Amino acid sequence: MLKTRIPHKSWVLVCDGAKALVLRNEGDAELLNLIPVDVAFEHRQPTRMLGTDRAGRVYQSEGGARSAMQQTDWHDQAEETFVSHVAEKLETVLGDHGVSNLVLIAPPRALGILRKRLRPSTRAMVIAEVAKDLAKFPIPEIEQHLSD
Repeated sequence: MLKTRIPHKSWVLVCDGAKALVLRNEGDAELLNLIPVDVAFEHRQPTRMLGTDRAGRVYQSEGGARSAMQQTDWHDQAEETFVSHVAEKLETVLGDHGVSNLVLIAPPRALGILRKRLRPSTRAMVIAEVAKDLAKFPIPEIEQHLSD
């Protein structure tokens, strides 16, 4: 599947829009042994509980024409906020532990948000990016996906 070499003591961030795992490789590049360093999780309500009103209407200044406004996607906003908070927290944790290698694993949309939110010094630590949602898998399956 995915072949990613993760050196010893490298850190791995596995996240999606609602869950983030920060892992450290205590094994070597051939035999991964990912140990959890930090876990963040956010519970989301279903869409029917978030927005109660229907989309608004805009009336033209002249004439009787009107058009619908796009409804706010509360889940997209919550996902972007969560990933931004993960990026901020990651910056402080990496600075405290003197990490030199970082691997980012996230779905493409979350990976894009992470790229925008990480400082250049942190982006310089990134040795690999995997555009895949592995946050729902247990750690042994994440190791298997990365070493297959």
